[in-house]
Formats: sequence, structure tokens, C-alpha cells
Amino acid sequence: MAELRTDRLVLRRWRDSDLEPWAAMNADPEVREHLGDLLTREQSDASVAAFQAEFDQRGYGWWAVEVQATGEFIGFAGLDRVDDDMPFTGVEIGWRLARSAWGHGYATEAALAVLTYGFDALELPEILAVTTALNHRSQAVMRRIGMTRDPADDFDNPSASEGPLRPNVLYRIERGTTGR
Repeated sequence: MAELRTDRLVLRRWRDSDLEPWAAMNADPEVREHLGDLLTREQSDASVAAFQAEFDQRGYGWWAVEVQATGEFIGFAGLDRVDDDMPFTGVEIGWRLARSAWGHGYATEAALAVLTYGFDALELPEILAVTTALNHRSQAVMRRIGMTRDPADDFDNPSASEGPLRPNVLYRIERGTTGR
């Protein structure tokens, strides 16, 4: 598994020491605002086991993200195949950070490293990003990393119940069009 480094971050394999702060993030209503229900510790731990298995299987997935200077775990960033129930196919980029890491540019920095890996190492022709229509913070990151949105691609998430999590937006970026 490749480890990615930026000026301030390390995107790396998950460690046992990440489980507690990851569980705290998944129990934080603000972090989960655009994702759905809070996760139990068991669900949170199971998600990390799944992330590691997918990485071993495919060679890409969700990296744990830490601040290089302190070693502090702050969340995740990476790539995943689009779920089968979505109205499109491809590989999507994503990120999730602890509230204490918001507003420092870490999501953008991690996402740019992930895009580079996806295009250069995996030779993906396109990378997608999906979020709820109301998740303006994530949409801002998508725009900062060079992604664009066509409102005709917006959709209702088939796995979400009626309500604010159902309307979703789709952003795209093609290989060779990143701002790096």
C-alpha cells in the first residue's frame, strides 16, 4: 500500500491507535451531519477493517490521515468504487475530518494528493465526488481541487430516506485537468 505525503500530511495505513479517534468522529453529529446516522464503536471499528481489506484487495481505498508535524490522526481521505445502487459508475474521491481539523486546508491538501495518486499511479481516466446538496463545505473542496458540476447529473441518493440527505450533487474531474 502506498503512503502519500504532502507538505503537512501523511496518508497512511490504519493503525490500532486510530480506532478511538475514528470512533469519536463517527459519534460526532456535526461530522456525520451529511452522512446519516451516528456509528457505534463496533460499526466504526468494522468500517476500518473493511477499509483495510479493500486496500489489500484493490491497492487503493481510504487512507488514514495524520498531521505530519504531530502524528495526530485527523480523519481519512481516499478513493472507492461508486456503490452499485448509484445512477452512475466510476471511482469516487472522498474525505472526512475531525471537527478540530476543519478550516486548515487539510481536506484540500489530502484530496489533491489522492487525485494525483488516482491519475498517476492508477491511471484513472476520471474521478467523481458525491455529497449532499446541502454540504457546501465539501462542495467547496471539490471546486478547489478542480472538479466541476453539471446540475443535470444531480440525483436523489437511492439509499437515503426522504429528507435533506436524499438530494445529492455529482462533481467530476478528468485526468490531465487537475490544478497541480
